[in-house]
Amino acid sequence: MPPRDAALRFAVAGVPVFPCVPGAKRPLVRHGFHDATADTAQVASWWVRWPTANIGIPTGRASGVDVVDIDVHPTGTGFPAFRAVHHDGYAVGWTALVRTPSGGLHAYFPAHPTRVQPSWQAARSYIDFRGDGGYIIAPPSTVLRPDGVRAPYRLIVSSGQAGTPIDATRLRKYLDPRPAVTAPHPVSNDFRRANPKVLAGWVADRAEGERNRGLFWAACRLVEAGVSPADTMEALGPAAAQAGLPAREIESTIRSAYRANQPVAPRSPTLLATDRAYAVSPHSGRRLT
Repeated sequence: MPPRDAALRFAVAGVPVFPCVPGAKRPLVRHGFHDATADTAQVASWWVRWPTANIGIPTGRASGVDVVDIDVHPTGTGFPAFRAVHHDGYAVGWTALVRTPSGGLHAYFPAHPTRVQPSWQAARSYIDFRGDGGYIIAPPSTVLRPDGVRAPYRLIVSSGQAGTPIDATRLRKYLDPRPAVTAPHPVSNDFRRANPKVLAGWVADRAEGERNRGLFWAACRLVEAGVSPADTMEALGPAAAQAGLPAREIESTIRSAYRANQPVAPRSPTLLATDRAYAVSPHSGRRLT
């Protein structure tokens, strides 16, 4: 069916939609999935303007739909992990299964009626959860694959039942168990032995809710070891970004670590000049101090 007809069918069913770039996943509207609507007049207007636009659906409470996204990449696939979580009861009660252009799968579940369940990724399992704050591309949209083939999102089967909400927290703990925020190894009193690579690996493994505190702790260890702000940013910045922290938050947290550990004492002109020289991040160009 033409994208316009499919988008209108979603809207009539009360599912908010928004247009995305034909053959891609990028929103065409200014505020992305925040502009999604079930207003049929607005939906019709969008697809008159962009007749081949892909169909985006916000996930979570906005649409009443959560999606487990099983990825397929050259480095691995999420199907073994999905079979395991389904077998162990962590992902049952889906309402529809959609084949994605990469050969992966979108498993649709009803959104939890009372609980906010943010989107997350379990990269090592090749599975993503699309909940509040996320969106998916819906059939019959198509995406241009890296091999140059334009492939569709295709509905495989609909259960015809109401389905069962998924517990995203339990699912994530199963797929990607995270240790508590503790030191990555016994810390010697001699902080000159702090290992930036070990600390960076530990920071990169922090989960949501642990990332700022973990980055601050690791930055403090490097401050105490006498590492410069620029070198701390170089060691920990990419790891914190991999954990999901935005650049501004990374810089702010590292600044806080230096403020918390700097002795309050007059600075000589020479030291002040050295501080200023180190104060520019080589990655972002923003000042750390």
